[in-house]
Amino acid sequence: MVNLGIVGGAGYTAEALIEIFLKHPDVRIKYISRKSGSGLTVSEVFPQLKNKINLVIGPTNAKEIISKCDLVFLALPHTASMDLVPKLLKANKKVIDLSADYRLKNKSLYEKYYGVKHKDPLNLKSAIYGLPELYRNKIKNAKLVANPGCYPTAAILALAPLAALGLADTGSIIIDAKSGVSGAGKKNSEEFLFAEINENFKAYKVGIHQHTPEINQVLSKLAVKKINVTFVPHLLPVNRGILETIYVSKGKHKVTGGQLVELYKKFYKKEPFVRIKDEGKFPSLKDVASTNFCDIGVKDLGDKIIIISAIDNLLKGASGQAVQNMNIMYGFPEALGLI
Repeated sequence: MVNLGIVGGAGYTAEALIEIFLKHPDVRIKYISRKSGSGLTVSEVFPQLKNKINLVIGPTNAKEIISKCDLVFLALPHTASMDLVPKLLKANKKVIDLSADYRLKNKSLYEKYYGVKHKDPLNLKSAIYGLPELYRNKIKNAKLVANPGCYPTAAILALAPLAALGLADTGSIIIDAKSGVSGAGKKNSEEFLFAEINENFKAYKVGIHQHTPEINQVLSKLAVKKINVTFVPHLLPVNRGILETIYVSKGKHKVTGGQLVELYKKFYKKEPFVRIKDEGKFPSLKDVASTNFCDIGVKDLGDKIIIISAIDNLLKGASGQAVQNMNIMYGFPEALGLI
């Protein structure tokens, strides 16, 4: 039995984590904290959990976390995890960080996109990027897992077969991405008011989104050469879900039609949470809502390829993937608690 802690216990990702853990037979939630509103019970913050869990949410206390927990999930805003991770690792605790603080190996890139100096470069070097489909063997023995971002998860899984096998012109990748509002977290901001989001659709952070270097980092490693994608995110007037339409020109080695679909199916044939659509079929948000699946459809256009991928941003894009990583770290069946 693994004793768990959640730091940042009032957000959407924490809520999703709790709901998964309550179905997981091999874990116990021993500690939950949040920055404000301490003293409330979990069910007061998340009423749907009444009579399911009675823990009181307290202030974050490193000594208490260390005394109660084997593994800690950090569901904190970007830039906040760096203060806590060194203390937890020094006490020999395992950590899964859902923020971006340990994803980018280039410290300068992190500082450019997140606007703060990285406080923990030593642990940044040893952190394992938590995308199971690519890094399962490293995740097994990890002490610190950097859970991927939601947009990068959908983009990297969609492009990994082409990048790894050299089948794409890697200088031509365009990612047209759309996300539900929960991807921004619980922010008290005018731009996320109902009247601003409802019946509206817009692009944002065009050319400067912080997930761009994360996508580039992983795809470049797969392709063994530098990749710079064109990434444009959009905000959908829905609660949750991400759908990405990706355009790429073919490389020197051509694959066509059904060959392309079969290539994707072979690449992901052992992956429990990646589903490849048959030729001519493409995913929608409803296909993956409230699941940990990434659904992918591919289309051959002669000299170009279109890939469409869909995930639930709170599950495969955050909390579900974090639990998938936990299962790998502790040798549990990978889908335990997730299906």
